[in-house]
Amino acid sequence: SSFVFPITEHDLKFNVDIARGHKTGFYLDQCENRRRVGELSKDRDVLNCFCYTGGFSIHALANGAKSVLSVDSSADALSLLEENLTLNELPAERHTSMQGDVFQLLRKFRDEARSFDLIILDPPKFAPTSAHAEKASRAYKDINLLAFKLLRVGGVLVTFSCSGGVDAALFQKIVASAALDAGVNATIIEHLSQGVDHPVSLHFPEGAYLKGVICVKSA
Repeated sequence: SSFVFPITEHDLKFNVDIARGHKTGFYLDQCENRRRVGELSKDRDVLNCFCYTGGFSIHALANGAKSVLSVDSSADALSLLEENLTLNELPAERHTSMQGDVFQLLRKFRDEARSFDLIILDPPKFAPTSAHAEKASRAYKDINLLAFKLLRVGGVLVTFSCSGGVDAALFQKIVASAALDAGVNATIIEHLSQGVDHPVSLHFPEGAYLKGVICVKSA
């Protein structure tokens, strides 16, 4: 029997696999951040890394993105993304799905001198606890450095960490270090977090697990 159900978010439709999907099939904590990415997407060439079933990609296309390239390691997730494109009657010619390792593909894009106007980095949890923070910091820095190199001047990087072991201050330092090593100037224009339906107990500050920044590359 099928466990795929349709849901609606910001007037867009998504097929959600509640049995086999991650986090009950859809990352509801990113709801408002997907809307924000949509607002930033008009007339831009967009790269969505760790795209899963395409939440950010669908919002970007629905809001007038010139093109969207969606990258994920999961063939099943990309298959649902294609269903979501059809559900929303979005132009398939403006979208490309690519299965593969994001780290390897970002290096390949760099070597090919590809560039984008808007890049979304929403990776899986690299640091479940603070004990993993050092290793996770290297991984976050690596992908953010590559993203800054692929970003056109005036382009926007929307980058997240959902790792409880990496707090907001450390994450901002990592992103700043990545920009420095990439040789770019960038400005944080917005801080992002989980939606209001994911409240944080004063007695469990680790509950503020999702942190993100929107950066504009100025040079």
